[in-house]
Amino acid sequence: MSGWDRDAIDLVEPGFIEFASDGTGQFGFITVRGRLDFRPAERDGLPGVEFTWEGVDEGDQVSGRGWAARADDETI
Repeated sequence: MSGWDRDAIDLVEPGFIEFASDGTGQFGFITVRGRLDFRPAERDGLPGVEFTWEGVDEGDQVSGRGWAARADDETI
């Protein structure tokens, strides 16, 4: 997400990513909205997740893989 500024991330709605306790989640940013499946993973010694996702970007079906690591109590 470092490639976009906050105004871009929040273009349609406030950007978000949610991880549920069952290993699923959802996200929205810019014009992308989708669901994800994740598993715990460590990145550079920090707790995090690896995930696959699928969703919609301006009406087109999209999918991919990603990861997130915890930077502090409120930031990934």
